[in-house]
Amino acid sequence: MSIIVQTIRKTFAALLLTAASTFTYAQTASGYHLSDTFRIKSSGGFDYITVDTASDRLYVSHGTQVNIVNKNTGDSIGVIKAEKDVHGIALVHALGKGYISNGSSNSVLVFDLKTDKVLAHVPTGKFSDGIFYDDFSKKIISCNGMSKNMTVIDPVTDRVAATIQLTGWPETATSDGAGKIYVNNAEKSEIDVIDAKTYKIIHKWPIAPAKGPSGLAIDRSSMRLFAGCDNKVLAVINARTGKVITTLPIGDGCDAVGFDKNLKTVFSSNGEGTLTVIKETSANEFSVVENVTTKKGARTMAVDQLTHKLYLPTGEFKAGDNSERPKILPGTFHVLVLSK
Repeated sequence: MSIIVQTIRKTFAALLLTAASTFTYAQTASGYHLSDTFRIKSSGGFDYITVDTASDRLYVSHGTQVNIVNKNTGDSIGVIKAEKDVHGIALVHALGKGYISNGSSNSVLVFDLKTDKVLAHVPTGKFSDGIFYDDFSKKIISCNGMSKNMTVIDPVTDRVAATIQLTGWPETATSDGAGKIYVNNAEKSEIDVIDAKTYKIIHKWPIAPAKGPSGLAIDRSSMRLFAGCDNKVLAVINARTGKVITTLPIGDGCDAVGFDKNLKTVFSSNGEGTLTVIKETSANEFSVVENVTTKKGARTMAVDQLTHKLYLPTGEFKAGDNSERPKILPGTFHVLVLSK
């Protein structure tokens, strides 16, 4: 065989190998990509975002208000104004109410889901931050960072039903829908488990080697918790025993974790400008599929369980500002929409 023929064959084989590798990567990549951008020109910082699967509404915290936009088009639907900084939004459709954690005002704002009218303000501990609705106890739970406690609100009366004292800063909370509430105790690098009937702490689970948990989500079918942590690690925890099943690498600056229950996919939104996509193959098998490029500051998110779209708020920042929470340049706030 001539040297020329050998060279041609080797070159062709190399091309086939490259093509095969490219094809394999394309087949295993997540498929998530930026499909739209919703521009919101109000001023101020931002935190959590909530998608309403019962309507076309997307609730976006921004400065001292919550902007309501159409989750399909980005068109403005309304604005709910608060006196001070807003952080999280929880919805109780059975009662037609919504709840907004109001940070430094140490309260939760109650609003009407139909009219967006402010109905009440419920006092909480210091710095009401993460918030969610527990469908088992049928209560609103506010995580109060500076007082290191959680306020339990009865949405029927809009009064405080209980206060749960912790040993550290509570970040995000969720529940199994069957009587247990889980909260990231960021200061102690543990997950605290609370009885949803007595509102007493029944377990304190360390999550080493993960540190400083912020985002938290749960797969209720496999009973696995997903905690996104400060040391660029996502911890998978058995929600029955507290055992750390595995840890996976994620991007820097995670402040929210989402879970698509139908696609069995975990998401970590990272302030560095990436979205880590993790596949749950079984209760004990997880793998990083891809780190999708998003945008600097996109540290929180919401997952639409119906459309499988992801919504990540962020903005433009002053050049050279590398602080943990850089200030958004006026008029640049927007929401990234990622589709599969």
